Amino acid sequence: MLSLAFPAIDPIAISIGPIAIRWYALAYIAGLLLGWKYVVYYCTKTPNIMSKRDVDDLLFWATLGVILGGRLGYILFYNLDYYLENPANILKVWQGGMAFHGGFMGVIVAIILFARKRGISILAVLDAAAVATPIGLFFGRIANFINGELFGRTTDVAWGIVFPNGGPEPRHPSQLYEAALEGLILFVVLFVLSRSAFVRHRPGILGGTFVAGYGISRIIVEFFRQPDAQLGFLAGGATMGQLLSVPMVLVGVGCIVYAMKSAPIETRQHPKEAEAA
Repeated sequence: MLSLAFPAIDPIAISIGPIAIRWYALAYIAGLLLGWKYVVYYCTKTPNIMSKRDVDDLLFWATLGVILGGRLGYILFYNLDYYLENPANILKVWQGGMAFHGGFMGVIVAIILFARKRGISILAVLDAAAVATPIGLFFGRIANFINGELFGRTTDVAWGIVFPNGGPEPRHPSQLYEAALEGLILFVVLFVLSRSAFVRHRPGILGGTFVAGYGISRIIVEFFRQPDAQLGFLAGGATMGQLLSVPMVLVGVGCIVYAMKSAPIETRQHPKEAEAA
């Protein structure tokens, strides 16, 4: 079968003595920082739901949600038996083991707590976080590709790749499919929608579009992605990623419908901070 050579990129981007910085860590950092800058930009183009200080603080809350939720989600959804037998490894996040769906739920909890504490619309904060999240997803999936992990199923397509840990047969570069669907395309869709005054004044449309859009993208890609070895295929031949994504699609659509039927939101104004941003 035809196949492309795997571009063997060292997973370690920078190494100084015993200190090693991996591409995966840099992807998280790049996603969070670029996402933060984009949310600041979004808030200057939107009736100022959040001040720049609010956005700065939200970054901290969201980071905690991603890390804690992502780790907990991986443990509960993908490898519970292993961690019950090896509880000491739960904190060893540097060995890998993060789940998007867990990180997503962690961020949702962080957004709810943050919005209530600041007296801001929860859906408005969700919108702001949603428009930037595809940036992090894009970099994260590229990092997955560099690490040669989360690769696809065997294939005979011309762009199949033989991954170092995937056996001798070419496989779908499903990480790149995800980078395109969950990252690039979803970012463009949200960017276009965010330019509409009708959408910006009705919190929940952007957030719902992201949640449903990610769910649909993940369900599609899972048909090409190799299921996790410890789980395999589940009910009806579905994967865990697909089962977890179905509720996201339903919730996302419900959020969009609710937002479109709601009256335009009354927004707070921060003219000085908006000018400074």
